[in-house]
Amino acid sequence: MPLISDISSLRATINEWRRQGLRIGFVPTMGNLHAGHLQLVKTARLHCDKVIVSIFVNPMQFDRAADLSAYPRTLEQDCERLDELADAIFTPTPELMYPNGQQQQTRVVVPGVSEVLEGALRPGHFDGVSTVVCKLFNLVQPDLACFGEKDYQQLALIRKMVSDLNMPVELIGVPTVRAEDGLALSSRNGYLTATEREQAPELAATMSWLAERIVQGERDFAALVAAGSTRLNNGGFTTDAIDIVDASTLLPVTEQAQAVVILMAAFLGKARLIDNQVVSL
Repeated sequence: MPLISDISSLRATINEWRRQGLRIGFVPTMGNLHAGHLQLVKTARLHCDKVIVSIFVNPMQFDRAADLSAYPRTLEQDCERLDELADAIFTPTPELMYPNGQQQQTRVVVPGVSEVLEGALRPGHFDGVSTVVCKLFNLVQPDLACFGEKDYQQLALIRKMVSDLNMPVELIGVPTVRAEDGLALSSRNGYLTATEREQAPELAATMSWLAERIVQGERDFAALVAAGSTRLNNGGFTTDAIDIVDASTLLPVTEQAQAVVILMAAFLGKARLIDNQVVSL
């Protein structure tokens, strides 16, 4: 399986596959791969003849330098995990992706969805996501790309970007992969101590508790958010944000909404954990 780190080699590989009439799938990652990432690759494989996985820790989407420097780089182990799943791994550097530096880089901004919820908490984060995904789509030119539904707002952002810019890329959202105790798999779970790992399933448990109350007919979402925050904080977390919004628009829930999404974000020690659940009304 080739490890590709330059644009000319990437394009030569893509051109050869195109010459053969093959369908190309793509999974962009920041590495430190776990079973959730591998499920994305397996899903792409079901729909495509060839699959490329990118591993790039994108500096543009980090709002704190300390988080960027601390993000785990595990390329050797990642390549071993992808050995029989992917056909090529693209490993660009920041210099390759942003040759003129980040300040001079043309940016792709997706209005609306990038500015609310997580985007309001982390200004500029989603601009970094949309810019790097757009660049990767231009480089790989995939027929199909897979993204995890755990990052609900990110997937909504990319869907809007692809639609607005008429990109010929089919997007597949892949359901969240969870540990047996319910914790959503994430690279950030590696920051948890043994004690914190035992506490961590409370995030999903609180989310499910909120979902059940909505199913039972509760519609005072502000009260539900407050109750959920209290439960999380009592469980050892520091709640960052709980939002219950229209699942289609990510805007406040109206009488016309057919489903809501519960978006969870909370700190447990050094780790900021996120999760989400869609609930039909």
